[in-house]
Amino acid sequence: MPRQVDHESRRRRIADAVCRLADESGLEGVTLRDVAARAEVSMGAVQRCFRTKEEMLVFALTHIGEQITARVTTRLASSPAQSARTTLGHAATEVALLQEQRRAEARVWLAFAAQAAVTPRLAAILRASYTELQDLFARLIAEATETATPQRAARALLALTDGLTTHVLIGHLSPTEALDVLDDHLTHLWGESTT
Repeated sequence: MPRQVDHESRRRRIADAVCRLADESGLEGVTLRDVAARAEVSMGAVQRCFRTKEEMLVFALTHIGEQITARVTTRLASSPAQSARTTLGHAATEVALLQEQRRAEARVWLAFAAQAAVTPRLAAILRASYTELQDLFARLIAEATETATPQRAARALLALTDGLTTHVLIGHLSPTEALDVLDDHLTHLWGESTT
């Protein structure tokens, strides 16, 4: 009897290999051959899962976005009694990927963001992810503040969290300094510290 292959599991395994390679050498260092070796599958298995390198990258970026969203959702659900202000602070901190254990994920996310500037399919995925996060931030801001423009405030907060990720990765800010910037922004938003 032929062995059953869990194609979705294999696709995620390949996506994880893409991310590990992108973390080490950027997306330009991701080849089908290296992905197959890192995922411990044959080249044929990679090609059966993904017709092109772009299709593989699109899946990997979607996979990363789902992991970040799931982590933010889990963090928010783990303390449902928190105020909207505290919840927003935790969500923004998660999205900024400032923690040491998120550094590899941040490098991969930024590699994809750079590639998205010239790859419309990747750009569409990033826009959808950012829209989802912005809507979450807007909902929390509306609950926590009296601002008349929660979408605008959410847009600014999302741009700030993204920028802080870059500043920490290149060494312009330490994670502590970045958290201070984020805390200052949130304090300005509603007048008290939340992170």
